[in-house]
Amino acid sequence: MQRKTAEQIHAGNDLMEPGMPGQTKELVEAVRGGELPVAELDACVRRILQYIVRTPRFNGYKYSDAPDLDAHAKVARASAVEGMVLLENKENTLPMKEVRKVALYGVASYEFIAGGTGSGNVNKPYIRNIADGLLENGYAIDQDLRDWYESYIKYSRIDIKNNPDPNDSGLMLGEKTLSEMAVSRTFMERLEPETDIAVLTISRNAGEGDDRKAVDGDFTLTGKEREMMQTLADIYHSHGKKLVVVLNIGGVIETASWKDIPDAILLAWTPGQEGGGSVADILAGKANPSGKLPMTFPVRYFDIPSSYNFPYNFAQAPVNPYADLAVEFGIVTPKTPNYDYTEYKEGIWVGYRYFSTARKEVSYPFGYGLSYTTFSYANPVVKAGKDGMVTATITVRNTGSTAGKEVVQVYVTAPEAGLVKPVIELKAFGKTRELAPGQSQTLTLTIDPYTLASFNEQTSAWETAAGSYTLYFGASSEDLRAQGTFKLAKPLSWEAHPVCLPAQPVEEIALTR
Repeated sequence: MQRKTAEQIHAGNDLMEPGMPGQTKELVEAVRGGELPVAELDACVRRILQYIVRTPRFNGYKYSDAPDLDAHAKVARASAVEGMVLLENKENTLPMKEVRKVALYGVASYEFIAGGTGSGNVNKPYIRNIADGLLENGYAIDQDLRDWYESYIKYSRIDIKNNPDPNDSGLMLGEKTLSEMAVSRTFMERLEPETDIAVLTISRNAGEGDDRKAVDGDFTLTGKEREMMQTLADIYHSHGKKLVVVLNIGGVIETASWKDIPDAILLAWTPGQEGGGSVADILAGKANPSGKLPMTFPVRYFDIPSSYNFPYNFAQAPVNPYADLAVEFGIVTPKTPNYDYTEYKEGIWVGYRYFSTARKEVSYPFGYGLSYTTFSYANPVVKAGKDGMVTATITVRNTGSTAGKEVVQVYVTAPEAGLVKPVIELKAFGKTRELAPGQSQTLTLTIDPYTLASFNEQTSAWETAAGSYTLYFGASSEDLRAQGTFKLAKPLSWEAHPVCLPAQPVEEIALTR
């Protein structure tokens, strides 16, 4: 897509992305050529200066250059727990209560991925791995297995440094993820009697300059990873022991084909320098996972409508095995991939909005996440004021035996009037404080009428329809537990700059509720 810097300023965008070459020259030429009025450029500069004069740096903030790194580490460790998602927990496998020694498998168990690449990366003084986190929580791990993995990691890094891949563009500010180390079944069988449980960490990096690919070792597991998981499960299950899988990943991977193999799955993401400790805190039960999925985990890669229009996929498979499904969506896939251009034909049908409306089976729905305890929802109250502001309250009670937190999600179904809308849309969410068994908390969530709006390309305006709305309180997009209704007496609209209008008509897929 061609960058149009002058139009960005004309639309009121004040800040140019650092590092984008040529933008200053483009602005100077646009002003000299009469394409961009100086007054519009001055308005953007003025707003940036108004921000700068309010900053602590401009006002002489005295920094020490000696932050309390220990305190920061504690915050990092606790905050990482808040976002981790418990995907599976059969027969209360977690927390690991009657476990002393752990058989810890997977390269990422010892070389944990703390953050993504490019803009997803941050400076960190160290990275705490899962092995050290387990030791801190009083567990023992097999030292021979650890030594083996650490030797593999060390020499693999040396090999990558000395023999770089000429076809690899590299990852900005992030190390290349190592392939999984092969471990024989004989070794696993020999180690099993000495350990109480097996933990396998599977990793994927993600970040700037790249996207998930429909290939083994990216969206799907490699054959080596799947074989290791199945072999560990067979060995440990045959002796009445459990297998836990930890996902140290930055984005969605395929889970539907293997999620029934382990006894528990913890989605740890790439959670920062203390991430391995945070994982271990959850495994040990010192912390209760309360994160919920911010995206849908599909059954198949091509269940996602945008997959058909991302050119990389068809460069790998010139003969598209999903052509019949493409016809179903009304999508024409290009015979020759164009790496410089992607059509966003999915329109509003992104993520759960598509899966919920199309009633498409998923592996894990948007908003999903288990806990070591259970929660009930009661006393829903929904009211709309004269100004269109909606207030929704719900009482959440911990009905289990362990202290924990719950994230309540508010979804709204709009009246079938005017613009096409998904069957449900997330409009608010809130998290309880930590509730002891039997404790309850009433959450109050608000939704302003602008939040209910959708963009009308014909009028270049955000529009909220009048009529009756249904509001749901949910534990996920597929677990709606209470509801209420409210009405808006009149339609509302907010005009947008016409620069938001598409330059040419977009052929979007069509769905109905």
